Amino acid sequence: MTAFPTTLPLPRTPDPMDAPALRWGVLGTGWIAERFVDSVQRHTRQRFTAVASRDAARAKDFADRHGIPGAYGSYEELVAAEDVDVVYVATEHTAHLACARLALEGGKHTLVEKPIGLNAAQAAEISELAAARGLFCAEALWTFFLPKFDVVRQILDSGVLGDVHTVLADLGEHFGPGHRILRPELAGGPLLDLGTYPVSLATWVLGAPARVQASGQPHPAGVNGQTSAILHDPHGNQAVVHTTLFSDTPTTATIAGTRATLSLSGPFYQPGDLILTPVGGGTPLTRTEPLTAHDALHFEAAEAARCIAAGLWETPLRPLRESVVTLRAMDEIRRLCGMTFPVPPGSG
Repeated sequence: MTAFPTTLPLPRTPDPMDAPALRWGVLGTGWIAERFVDSVQRHTRQRFTAVASRDAARAKDFADRHGIPGAYGSYEELVAAEDVDVVYVATEHTAHLACARLALEGGKHTLVEKPIGLNAAQAAEISELAAARGLFCAEALWTFFLPKFDVVRQILDSGVLGDVHTVLADLGEHFGPGHRILRPELAGGPLLDLGTYPVSLATWVLGAPARVQASGQPHPAGVNGQTSAILHDPHGNQAVVHTTLFSDTPTTATIAGTRATLSLSGPFYQPGDLILTPVGGGTPLTRTEPLTAHDALHFEAAEAARCIAAGLWETPLRPLRESVVTLRAMDEIRRLCGMTFPVPPGSG
């Protein structure tokens, strides 16, 4: 039996500044691309050499604002550029598969913004293509690369929680009219944008679910508005997950075991506090850290650079098989709730 610790473990995350400097190209110039580039430029030695948009003027504007020398009006041009080692795919969800294919078939290591695909079939296709080409590929699900989550990883591995029977995770954010999350043709609704976080936490802790129960509520814009699900593992342990775009919710998470409970303050998937409490209400251990939000996106870029330099085709922090497992669970949630996404022919 593992004794309750006197201190929490320290994160083992290497200094992002020590990651080998690679040359990056960015596909897409939207909200997440802005934050990714800003964070990586501030906290690592990675170099951005090119950016591409389907609108050449947008690419040029983005490049000028971020000091990037290359700006292209097509994704194909960037992928063919000789001064790009790794491509970051930051396009809309519905283009992730096509852009990942383009980058990998062009011989580029690839980091794909979450979700890596619209469904498990797309994620598996990308994984298989990367393996066949001998190239690094990962889903840019930044949560699993944060120092905070290395602490969580060590707590789980130590056995201090005892037998974990329960995972609770919620992520809700209100979105007003006009946001792309309300557009059905872009695979809108909360599941891919927000729900990926609670579902991935559940499948990380409990593994692939043996059974899923789910219920959804539609949004007037024609997308799903909120979804709740119970994921049962083969032993009957349960994860209860919820996501909504109707309201701002606490966005907290709990991993509860027979000997201790780990609580992640909201937003649980970002940098922030965690509390480890022994059963029976003993004295808890708390770890606090600044709420730096998306300024922590650089950790995933540094991990990608380390893996590529080491000749790895995926990261042990978020192997592609785990991305497939998460999307398979989300596929079942969508099926049970009657949600459909616009999947192009031949794309999984």
